[in-house]
Amino acid sequence: MSGKLSTHVLDTVHGCPARNMQIELWAIADDGQRQLLKTLHTNQDGRTDELLLNENDIKVGLYEIYFYVGNYFTNCGTSLPQPNFLTTVPVRFGISDASDRYHVPLLVSPWAYSTYRGS
Repeated sequence: MSGKLSTHVLDTVHGCPARNMQIELWAIADDGQRQLLKTLHTNQDGRTDELLLNENDIKVGLYEIYFYVGNYFTNCGTSLPQPNFLTTVPVRFGISDASDRYHVPLLVSPWAYSTYRGS
């Protein structure tokens, strides 16, 4: 099995995939230093057109995905008090087996979110 990292964002307010949400993938070094690996946007299905990490790029370590949910809901025309309650949702997670598949979905509203390790 080839290792990979993917994501999927679902907008629970509008009941649809979160289209055109900015996502950043960061690697977190042992000393806490962060390195930006990719900046992507979700497609019509709330997924990215390319993997966050493919079999050639995935490595054991700590990572963080930043989901720009505040901008997403503002761009959707959702009426929200300013500043937004949620602006950016960071999800920090570890990859312990670079040959495994990791999927980090995000279910989000302007006031709450949940995530889990998907398949």
